[in-house]
Amino acid sequence: MAVWTNGQQVQAWHRKDPNYFEQIPNIPAANETLVDILNQRITYEDLKKIDKIANERRSLRSFIVEMEDEVLANAGVDSFEEVFKLIFSKLYDELIGADDENYYLKFRNNGEADPELKEKIDELFEAAKEKWDGIFLESDSITLTPSHLAVCVSALQDVKLFNNNLDVVDDAFEYLMNKSQKGEKGQYFTPRYVIDMCVKMLNPKEDEDIIDTAAGSSGFPMHATSYVWNNMRDELSGAGSEATTTGKPSEREKKYVRNRVFAIDFDEKAVRVARMLNLIAGYGESNVLHLNTLDYHRWGEVSKQEKWVENYSKSFGRLKKRRAKGVSDFSQFNFPLLMANPPFAGDIKEGSILERYDLGTNEKGNQQSKVGRDILFIERNLNFIKPGGRMAIVLPQGRLNNSSDKQIRDYIAQRCRILAVVGLHGNVFKPHTGTKTSVLFVQKWDDELCPKVEDYPIFFATMQKPSKNNSGEKLYVWDIDENKPMLDKHNYLIVDHDLYKHDVKTGVKAQDGIAEAFIEFAKREKFSFFV
Repeated sequence: MAVWTNGQQVQAWHRKDPNYFEQIPNIPAANETLVDILNQRITYEDLKKIDKIANERRSLRSFIVEMEDEVLANAGVDSFEEVFKLIFSKLYDELIGADDENYYLKFRNNGEADPELKEKIDELFEAAKEKWDGIFLESDSITLTPSHLAVCVSALQDVKLFNNNLDVVDDAFEYLMNKSQKGEKGQYFTPRYVIDMCVKMLNPKEDEDIIDTAAGSSGFPMHATSYVWNNMRDELSGAGSEATTTGKPSEREKKYVRNRVFAIDFDEKAVRVARMLNLIAGYGESNVLHLNTLDYHRWGEVSKQEKWVENYSKSFGRLKKRRAKGVSDFSQFNFPLLMANPPFAGDIKEGSILERYDLGTNEKGNQQSKVGRDILFIERNLNFIKPGGRMAIVLPQGRLNNSSDKQIRDYIAQRCRILAVVGLHGNVFKPHTGTKTSVLFVQKWDDELCPKVEDYPIFFATMQKPSKNNSGEKLYVWDIDENKPMLDKHNYLIVDHDLYKHDVKTGVKAQDGIAEAFIEFAKREKFSFFV
């Protein structure tokens, strides 16, 4: 056996042959052998205590990077697909354990022969597929060899995946998807602290529909759901009972998700991840649709394909009911709330798409040969929300101050009241892009909810704390006295940002952030959604 440490984290390994080591939970005590260590039977409560993410102050992403270095890179498999299957199986195992305190977790390498371990994990995967159908095909199976699978299971077995809103899993998929393809399309997962700021500032309500038109892994809808659920639970209990993924949602909570929450993305991998996260979080049915938001005139054609119908027809039927009154195509919808981070790299050049957009023409009214994808998303998203509806959208900062983009700003100002502009730090989307971005918050003019005025105050703020270093690694809130990162009440690392007040586990008083300052401004200005 061997033990490695970097001064903060400690790892134990079993040397299976001269050049091959397999990670083990710890080294045996004086009265134990290696077999005793490998054969420990673990419940979900035990897992919560030994969870390496909390105890070693690490992210799931770091474990997957290690797995890639040691196994996946040389296994001849699609890293995304195989890790997806393993996480899918382990989440299923944890969910059973969370419901049954006497259940011993199966996603563990207990020293059995590699082929026996593979058979056990295959059974878990098949059971998970049966519970959460529509994510994998019936024919899908884990393609890792028994020896490669043994290493991967050892690497993941002492990591607890379930946490509030599945942020831990989401972070891992962000890494995998950006690595495999997302970055090439200019579409990046929105950091969860940016999402939470937007949710707090737009204050979604139980009776409001919400949609994300470039959903990725469905971060905006999931965090909005958690926010609304928490408010429901506060209303019932009078105390802050946090919505967590291992708690069973009430019928009222499931009804909210089934009828109110929607997401669209054109990337099939992202849609599969989003649907899995939604289903596992306890939402039951998930209105996550595989569609090209901008190319809406082809939706009717896509929605007739057999495989698509099987997975999405029920949700698509609900979406159609949200169309604006008197609209027979999919150009106008009636959503009260929209939050999105559309892809902002690449141009749309198809004339059949550009001709359907006002911003597809120049100031003289002539159709342009190409238009930035994010520009069309601005118009498309405004057509998704109803009068009085509100929107948060992440945009390249240049759209808000380049002289060449004045037409876009005028278009927005004619249709909406600009509520706020929050400048994000240049490191927020690193390492995928260094583009400086801002979040634009608007509310569509409406006689009752947002009466039109010519002159009004706008909330402006700039993020001061970078949240990531120049290499794109997250920076965490640090406990100077203990010389280690702090944890939130779910025992996870806290990214160091100033977008809103941190949830700190200890008695440290957290400072208000940009979201809290905006809420004060919104109440002072009597915005309809904070009255």
